[in-house]
Amino acid sequence: MPLTTTCHMNKNAIVITHGLLNTNQAKTAHGLVRDTSQYQVLGIIDQVSAGRDVREIVSQAPGPIPIYASLGECLNSASEPINYCLVGVAGHGGKIPPGMLDTVKEALKSKMHIINGLHEYLSDLPEVAQLAEKNGVTITDIRKPKPKDQLHFWEGGIYNIPALKIAMLGTDCNLGKRTTTRLLLHALHQANINAEMIYTGQTGWMQDNRFGFIFDSTLNDFISGEIEAAIVQCYRAVNPQVILLEGQSSLRNPGGPGGSEFLVSGEAKQVVLQHAPARKYFSGYEHLNVEIPTLESEIELISLYGSEVIGISLNIEGLTLEEARQYQQRYQQELGVTTLLPLYDDFTELINTIRPLL
Repeated sequence: MPLTTTCHMNKNAIVITHGLLNTNQAKTAHGLVRDTSQYQVLGIIDQVSAGRDVREIVSQAPGPIPIYASLGECLNSASEPINYCLVGVAGHGGKIPPGMLDTVKEALKSKMHIINGLHEYLSDLPEVAQLAEKNGVTITDIRKPKPKDQLHFWEGGIYNIPALKIAMLGTDCNLGKRTTTRLLLHALHQANINAEMIYTGQTGWMQDNRFGFIFDSTLNDFISGEIEAAIVQCYRAVNPQVILLEGQSSLRNPGGPGGSEFLVSGEAKQVVLQHAPARKYFSGYEHLNVEIPTLESEIELISLYGSEVIGISLNIEGLTLEEARQYQQRYQQELGVTTLLPLYDDFTELINTIRPLL
């Protein structure tokens, strides 16, 4: 089910990936290629994949976006002014890849605003900040924590929100939870169901930053309150029937467990669970042989929180499509839960599961 991209406010943008476009470190770029309501992506800067069709790299990309070897090449080819440069990578530890800083500086000299979702803040680098000021542009470090006076404690207002809240969780990180969330969001809209999404990561912010917060840059004391506040704000603003909560990491990923907050503090009684059948170890910890628990045990754990898995979404990395279909059929039969390949299937069956819950 391809996504559509709608742009607002003439935000023409390039995405820089510095040779990483064809890796899972470029998941931010992949998300922006598939779907963004904030920016019109006119090009990608990636010296390794330059000249290729982006649809060969990003599954279900809705259309061709040129990939250039350098920013200079992009600017020489662009038919419209480009005023935003989006950092399209999100590697382990959130550091700026070596060499990418040169492209950032070049973009600033070309009077582009910088949007950065990494943990390393570009605005804290004096030479970069000075370049931005000199050229009259801004640097937005999405992961900079909010001031404490803008953060919320959990207060219980969630109990007054009658919208159906669905947590989009996974058995690991880097599985495609956000992509599935966006796909389901569009499918709900196409089914004439009023739905909204609460983003919780930097890519979600870049795609549509109306309702949400950055989970991994929020002080732990305020995570529950920020989830609640985002849901309450969303409901009061647009009165949706369904609110989708973008999950982060997984309930049992030792490097950063997350998910219980959506079930407990966000009162999500329904869950769509993302899983990669071919992935044996938690992402980034393969050298430690830390195995991902079984899908069956994850469903059982979620049920202990008082929530129900109403859908399973499969990431098919390491599998052929035929092998993925076999897993899909097996899970559907053995677990009795709607199972889909989000980049290949429509969401009709899942919509039919959700509709009676409204």
